[in-house]
Amino acid sequence: MIFLKNILFLVVLLLSDMLYSQSFKADSYTASEVENMNRWQLLKYDGLNVFNGVAYSYSRPFHWEERDLYRAGATTLLVSGLYSFDQESSDYFRDQEKDIPELLRDFGWYFGSPQNNYGVTAGVYAYGLLTKDPKWRRTGVLMISSASAGGLLQQILKTITGRARPETGFGRHEFRPFSGESGFRSFPSGHTVLGFTTAYALAKQFENPYVKAGIYTVGLISPVSRLWAGAHFLTDVVLSMVITIATVEAVDRYLDTRNGYGDKRYGTGKTGQRPQKIVFNLTATSNSIGLTLNF
Repeated sequence: MIFLKNILFLVVLLLSDMLYSQSFKADSYTASEVENMNRWQLLKYDGLNVFNGVAYSYSRPFHWEERDLYRAGATTLLVSGLYSFDQESSDYFRDQEKDIPELLRDFGWYFGSPQNNYGVTAGVYAYGLLTKDPKWRRTGVLMISSASAGGLLQQILKTITGRARPETGFGRHEFRPFSGESGFRSFPSGHTVLGFTTAYALAKQFENPYVKAGIYTVGLISPVSRLWAGAHFLTDVVLSMVITIATVEAVDRYLDTRNGYGDKRYGTGKTGQRPQKIVFNLTATSNSIGLTLNF
């Protein structure tokens, strides 16, 4: 227990130092310079932006404004309403598990597992690097950076909140912060964070709404599979998806400030401009968790 607390304290110190020291200066390379880089140079360029993307996503809370507190309050009320039905919704989803094809359940588990998920993201980036395609490189960087940011955050939040999983039988009100037991790591859902991060980031590569919808649907299999298994409550999964979207959007806006990734996703013109603001706020009480996102 003491060891775990020391590790978390060290992580917080390192993140704080990284965020305060990160100035997110203008890209030191022009678009033409990046275009003429060899693959090794591109790998170093993209690797730096993966790290900076993580730092940028974590720096957003330092830019909250007073109005965000009001939005957080409204979001908390909404989530509290959903929280009221956590036990009933969990019972419902768990009752459906026996009727779900095993292939679908297995896909949800494996797609959201870190080793498999990073294999997919690495494959996407490798394709972009080999072809030197700036759009696919951006998608790969976005996936890796967002998954890393979300993955670390969800590990910290799991430990801090210590929420009991439905399968333990303790119910929705049981929280044991820093317990270290696997049965008390319900919020957030790691499979949801990784699985939906990959889907949400990949969907940005396509304009066709039907293709996007299909990718989102695949991304939802991991979150729902965790509800079937009784590993998470509905509020755990929903808030994990909101965290995922907030993280991907933050990293994507950071990549708009870099010159090596083609056209901007937000606004018009080429990448390399200052990112638009994104507001992300998380609040928690003894019996509810709330999050607000504005971008």
